[in-house]
Amino acid sequence: RIFYYNQEITGLDDSDWKSLRKEIQIIFQDPFSALNPRKSVAETITEPMEVHRLYNNFKDRLEKTEDLLLRVGLDATFLNRYPHQLSGGQRQRICIARALALSPKLLILDESVSALDVSVQAQVLNLLMDLKDKLGLSYLFISHDFPVVHFMADRIMVMKDGAIVESGPSYKIINEPTAEYTKNLIDSIPS
Repeated sequence: RIFYYNQEITGLDDSDWKSLRKEIQIIFQDPFSALNPRKSVAETITEPMEVHRLYNNFKDRLEKTEDLLLRVGLDATFLNRYPHQLSGGQRQRICIARALALSPKLLILDESVSALDVSVQAQVLNLLMDLKDKLGLSYLFISHDFPVVHFMADRIMVMKDGAIVESGPSYKIINEPTAEYTKNLIDSIPS
């Protein structure tokens, strides 16, 4: 069962899900497969705004898109580009901008930096931390990479076979793990 603000959301109907989608957005592991190759950056980012009837017209949505691009470290020169014309880091920044288009409260990040090389990964993680602070976002950050989790998380839940084996503040889980599984995970981190 999944609860969001004390409401179980696992059995919501389509109309309730539509309003909830504005509050909860997801960013996937592979930005290339998450983007439609036939849509430009402008179409990709404005589409959710159009679906949810945000802003008065395309011009207003495009203006918001330009603002979102600046927020993620890109600019208006990317508006007419397509996914194949972008690097992996640029694609992931487009995915982040698209997720932010609806002004969500929660971003679910599913292994969202694991497909990126280490230097780009660091840039995207810093961007995510900056956006979290500036926009007041909450993240559900899913990852197998403990150093990344430690950098991103205030709280950590360690799962094994679909069950939570340990949960608590990140500093406590990293420095004083109690579950044997967590200890093994931490011990497996290369020094």
